[in-house]
Amino acid sequence: MTFLSSFAVVLALGLIYYGLMGNPFAPKQSPPVVEIQQKQAVSRPVAAADERIEDGIHLATGLRVAEGFKVVRANCTGCHSGKLIAQNRATRDGWQEMIRWMQRTQGLWELGGNEAVILNYLAANYAPEEIGRRASLDMEAIEWYILEE
Repeated sequence: MTFLSSFAVVLALGLIYYGLMGNPFAPKQSPPVVEIQQKQAVSRPVAAADERIEDGIHLATGLRVAEGFKVVRANCTGCHSGKLIAQNRATRDGWQEMIRWMQRTQGLWELGGNEAVILNYLAANYAPEEIGRRASLDMEAIEWYILEE
């Protein structure tokens, strides 16, 4: 390959990069103030809707509202859904082992004094259910239909 053809290839790649990525030497522009104010105004109603509680369940997270709820919400739902917590059941030791696993493998920070609050909340609200068999079906809640051939 000659010098001229090598130069042409490098120039072509540079132009393609410039066309796709824009000028890499141009100063970064911050978004206009108007756009920021619009985003904040839109997020306010959503935040209010996120605080709704029905039958003791925080609708946005799916977690029971009880002592320790705010600490659990602050420490746990930043990484995973509260519904992941609500679908699981464990003893206090089981929850502690899950926390240790997250600390070993998932980058969970040391919880300090919050760990006892979190474990108390989880053990009280998401302990194993002692049921010898499945719960009975609510026959009145089932919407029956006739199968047509």
